[in-house]
Amino acid sequence: MENIEIARLLAETADLMEIAEEDSFRIRSYRNGASAIEGYPERIADIVNHPEKTLTSIPGIGKSLARAVEEIVERGSFERRDQLLEKYPPTALELLRIQGLGPKSIRLIWDHFRVSTVDALEQLCRDHKLQTLPRMGAKLEEKVLRSISQYRQSKGRFLLSFGAQIVEDLTAFLKETPGVETVTAAGSSRRGKETIGDLDILVTGPGAAAALERFVTHPRVSEVLGSGPSKTSALFGLEKIQVDIKAVPTGSYGAALIYFTGNKEHNIVIRSRAQRIGLTLNEYDLAKADGGQRVASETEEEIYQALGLRWMAPELRENQGEIEAAEQDRLPVLIEPGEIRGDLHMHTRESDGRATLEEMTEAARALGYEYIAITDHSKALAMANGLDEQRAVAFAKQVRQFNREDRGIRVFSGLECDISRDGTMDLAEDALAELDYVIGSVHSYMNIESAEMTDRLLRALESPSLQTIGHPTGRILLHRESFAFDFEKFAAKAAESGVWLEINASPERLDLHASLIRAAKARGAKFVISTDSHHPRHLLNMRFGVTMARRGWLERADVMNTLNAKQFAKAIA
Repeated sequence: MENIEIARLLAETADLMEIAEEDSFRIRSYRNGASAIEGYPERIADIVNHPEKTLTSIPGIGKSLARAVEEIVERGSFERRDQLLEKYPPTALELLRIQGLGPKSIRLIWDHFRVSTVDALEQLCRDHKLQTLPRMGAKLEEKVLRSISQYRQSKGRFLLSFGAQIVEDLTAFLKETPGVETVTAAGSSRRGKETIGDLDILVTGPGAAAALERFVTHPRVSEVLGSGPSKTSALFGLEKIQVDIKAVPTGSYGAALIYFTGNKEHNIVIRSRAQRIGLTLNEYDLAKADGGQRVASETEEEIYQALGLRWMAPELRENQGEIEAAEQDRLPVLIEPGEIRGDLHMHTRESDGRATLEEMTEAARALGYEYIAITDHSKALAMANGLDEQRAVAFAKQVRQFNREDRGIRVFSGLECDISRDGTMDLAEDALAELDYVIGSVHSYMNIESAEMTDRLLRALESPSLQTIGHPTGRILLHRESFAFDFEKFAAKAAESGVWLEINASPERLDLHASLIRAAKARGAKFVISTDSHHPRHLLNMRFGVTMARRGWLERADVMNTLNAKQFAKAIA
């Protein structure tokens, strides 16, 4: 049992408890416990089996929760979860993925119709029976049907961060095999797609075949789909994501990496290019079509060069103009993770964060950042203990005092201020003016018509205190689609107003995505990449935001938090 799997079972139990309308304090304790375990640096199963360590030493884990975790490690479930699954079928959890339905709605549907599957819910809506329930109408039925369609499209998809963690774990595991030289992720994971359907991993070296045999012994392999000397496929983890491990001859590594990285359209174009000049390209090599003599195969760079192209970063390989740009030597010099000098979106215990100002600052300093902005929520998010005008001004004063001590990092006082439905900011402008850095974000009324949402965002851009628009489309990957608005009109106005667009690095958001980043850049927009951290460990998600920026063809000059501390302070002055 890995930490993420234990955390998932606790979180699912909290969802079932919420459907059952149990005590909110207990539900919160399960959610807090899941969060604590997911991010804990040590393996929880090792602590359970350790003679001297205890689970209760972990913040957020009490005695009852510790007993539940011990039972999970022992048999894969625990008594409270089992009891709830006798009352509600496990498919009820799937309904929580449908936008428009919460735990209370799911319980109501179950109590009246004994419906607990997505297919049955869809039929309920098509028969117009959902609107017969209290507080449910025809509009909700339409929304649920749309959400079901979106859910089916995303089913079987996983977050990029989830895939990255598995790749890191398997890379370390496979490299322990004697004779293994390289272990490299390919496919959509290497290209940095926001969500992935499976994982492709290439292994080279004389020990590659042995690594495939070792892979099936991994404790998280749940089912072997096929096994041989050159390829092994298996379902991995409780989530049952398919992982394909391929043994590749060192001499064919470059050709295999291009072939299995993709995407399909990119590969079709470069294979056609090879054919036009009398060559053939496959997963083994680039060779002459007439006699099969190998031209290049060992590295990607030499293959692209033989095709008259510059090497293209994997994030660009989507057949969206990168081949023409490579041919004409005008590929962008993509931003690198090491060029980020500060993180500009994070929360502390002042609102809904899990750490103090001091703890977030120290974590950022340890990562080598020159500056950060603390941006707790504003008062509209009452459930997040958002700041009102008085607290915001007091916080600005606290940060000024905090900066008087030499901590090796500068802290900017900030706020993530809600954009109201009419486009005004949630706090008065004189209070916002006391802060160094203000993010404006939409957290409510996301289902309004496109024209109204566009007007709302355009009016927000008029705020004299606003520096950045946070997670601009409001999407939650695999859960909530972007809200509707005229993005190009908005991006052009943001560029004109000098308001930057955030690329939110939270793996659940990764908002903006590549095509919108490119559209905004074409209209002169500038960007920041921020993590929206609620815990020090979330700061490590910056790499996913940088990946989105790279997929959007951004260079260092496009991203404002590549400036050093002095330059950035001047930019927001």
